[in-house]
Amino acid sequence: MSDDRELTVEEQKRLLLVARQTIESLARGLPPAVQAADLEGLSFQRGAFVTIHRRGQLRGCIGNFTSPHALARTVEDMAKAAASQDPRFMPVRAAELDEIDLEISVLSPLRPIQDTSEIEVGRHGIYIISPRGRGVLLPQVATEQGWDRDTFLEHTCLKAGLQPGCWRDPQTQVLIFSAQVFGERDLLGPA
Repeated sequence: MSDDRELTVEEQKRLLLVARQTIESLARGLPPAVQAADLEGLSFQRGAFVTIHRRGQLRGCIGNFTSPHALARTVEDMAKAAASQDPRFMPVRAAELDEIDLEISVLSPLRPIQDTSEIEVGRHGIYIISPRGRGVLLPQVATEQGWDRDTFLEHTCLKAGLQPGCWRDPQTQVLIFSAQVFGERDLLGPA
């Protein structure tokens, strides 16, 4: 099998377990659990984001587009970062663990676009790079918010700390990516 294939349900469940155990160990001040990368997809080298929700509200989200590590390690690192380093939130506490659910987005490589008509809402995420800032929104954000393409672009500019319409600036680069998105609620049921 190729490392650009989608992950199997078993691989998705294992990555969710890696993320959950990492966050629980961190919140409880315990050493991290040893993770076995015994499934093929766990050894792929891909970028990933880990998103934490608490009672349906965003509680942390951090990721990267590429990684020199196996996917299991990348998810572990991003889970740790989402739970403790997202500057928008305080670190996740042990008392919150029963109230959070996790979502993982495993990313395709970034691809520059020539025209914004190439962006497919619901399929693509957007990464904007400007001399004044950069920002990213995952593909599922536009769908969850009911945004069209232009609104999605505007909000990506705002996420980057830039003015709406920054994507029209010739010095701004717009890149897209897709993601295989899966979460505890979908695969493991309600907490």
